[in-house]
Amino acid sequence: MTDTLATPAEGLLGLSDPRVLRAISLVWHEADLLDRGLYEQWQQLYTDDAHYVIPIDPDTEDFAGSLNMVYDDARMRRMRVTRMTEGYAIAAVDAARTVRTVSRFVPEEVNDAEVTLRSAQVLVAYKRGRHDLWAGEVTHRVRLSTEGDRIALKVVRLVDSEDAVPAAGFLL
Repeated sequence: MTDTLATPAEGLLGLSDPRVLRAISLVWHEADLLDRGLYEQWQQLYTDDAHYVIPIDPDTEDFAGSLNMVYDDARMRRMRVTRMTEGYAIAAVDAARTVRTVSRFVPEEVNDAEVTLRSAQVLVAYKRGRHDLWAGEVTHRVRLSTEGDRIALKVVRLVDSEDAVPAAGFLL
C-alpha cells in the first residue's frame, strides 16, 4: 500500500512514520559522508540500479531524454568516485571543503518498500579563501530493506540550474 501525502499537514504527520525517519536518517548519513569526502562509502549507499541526477531543466522528469549536469548510473558513479579519489584530476586536487545542511523534509510517497522525500539542501564550499553557495531542492527515493536501506534515486534541482554553474570538485 502506498500512502501519497497530498497536503502539508499530511506531510508533517508523515514525519513521525518510522519508514520516513529511516529515509531521513539515510539522507543525513549521505550528507555527512559527502562532507567528510568518504566517496567510496557514499557510493555504497546506492542501489545497483540507482541514478544520481542534476538536471538543467528544473521541471523535467524525463532525465534520460533531457540535458543534465550529472546523470550517473552505477558505472558513472564509480568512475566519478575514482576521478575524485585517485590520481591527478581537477576534482581530486585541492578539493573544496564542504558543509551541507539538508532540511525541510517532505514525504511524498511512503510504503513498506520505498520512501520518496523532498528536501532543501544548502551547501557551502570553501576553497582558496573563497566561499561558494549551492542551494537546491533534492528528491531522494529510498528503498527500504532489512539488509540496509539504500538510495534508489537522487535528484538535485539547483535553484540556478539554468544559469552558468561553476564546476564543482565535490558531489552535491
